[in-house]
Amino acid sequence: MRYGLVGGAAGSFIAGVHKTAIDMISAADLVAGCFSRDHEKNKAAAAGFNVAPDRVYPSFSEMAEREATRDDGINFVVITTPNNTHYAACRAFLENGIDVSCDKPLCLTVDEALELARLARDKGLLFMVTYVYTGYPLVRQARELVESGQLGDIRVVMAEYPQSWLADKAEDSGNIQAMWRTDPEQSGVSCCVGDIGTHIENMVHFVTGLEIEKISATLTSFVEGRLLDDSAMITVKYKGGAIGHYWPCQVAVGRENGLSLRVFGTEASIEWQQENPNVLKFARKGHPPVILTRGGPSLGEAAARWTRLPSGHPEGLFAAWANIYEAFCNSIKNKIHNRAFDEFYLYPTAMDGARGVKFVHDCVKSSRADSAWVDGTPPVL
Repeated sequence: MRYGLVGGAAGSFIAGVHKTAIDMISAADLVAGCFSRDHEKNKAAAAGFNVAPDRVYPSFSEMAEREATRDDGINFVVITTPNNTHYAACRAFLENGIDVSCDKPLCLTVDEALELARLARDKGLLFMVTYVYTGYPLVRQARELVESGQLGDIRVVMAEYPQSWLADKAEDSGNIQAMWRTDPEQSGVSCCVGDIGTHIENMVHFVTGLEIEKISATLTSFVEGRLLDDSAMITVKYKGGAIGHYWPCQVAVGRENGLSLRVFGTEASIEWQQENPNVLKFARKGHPPVILTRGGPSLGEAAARWTRLPSGHPEGLFAAWANIYEAFCNSIKNKIHNRAFDEFYLYPTAMDGARGVKFVHDCVKSSRADSAWVDGTPPVL
């Protein structure tokens, strides 16, 4: 297959991660792009990616239109630009019949997110939002344990995502990643909750299936002069009676990328940490805790399906990216060849993206109302 890239010029981090993941599974070739609105940066990025000059476009809208008319046009596009451009870029490619993979958060408003999800559905197109942490094998194992009923009824969820990279005002030092994330014009109504809090929301929903009913949140900007939040404390009540507490934070000095999840049920609990992703702790009531390892014994089919190396050989973030892209790309192939959907080809969808956008706005709404409880129910088409 063939794909195109929007974004990815000098200074970009995540575009290279997307490409590496796709290359790992030999799923598609990068053949087209609009890498920057700056002409020289666009040309330089194209040369670095070995994209032919006639398939380097000055705008994503022109790229979508022209690629859609080519016999050898792209099968899907990867959107890696700041948040404020996601909606227009995704819409341009969907309207031209091209499947889409887009970074999170999906866009700036819930209405925009639902419009994109509806457009993809109505046109029969596939749409992935890259909540990559669901690609880890032991996250799939955690989901299988919950679905099989081994945890019993879920009572409490504790999830956190502490980082330290914004502990100082990095946006004033020329750090491109910090500059756009802390800019309301580019990032939207939130920095921390939008950037990493949405990963927590998606992870919890993917593993547990719980739907949020109410949210109480306190968003804080600890760094003087910063316009958007860099930390948040979020309490949630789920439909069915379970409760949860989320802590996304980008000013936690000494922490690097500490996404972790603990789920406590009436019969058992699970615990997983992104910085040690090949281990899942499973504790049944009345029994010693069990440490499940990626590639090790006692794993279910969901984890085994996405394990790439023998046990004891660490797999990491690139493999998780490759897993969600394998699911997405194989789903595209199945669509092209009119094959049945494979139940193991799970990837975050446009509706997962819409759920994340609403979560961000609900947290902001609650925080602005002195942490009052607000309706946190997920959006529907």
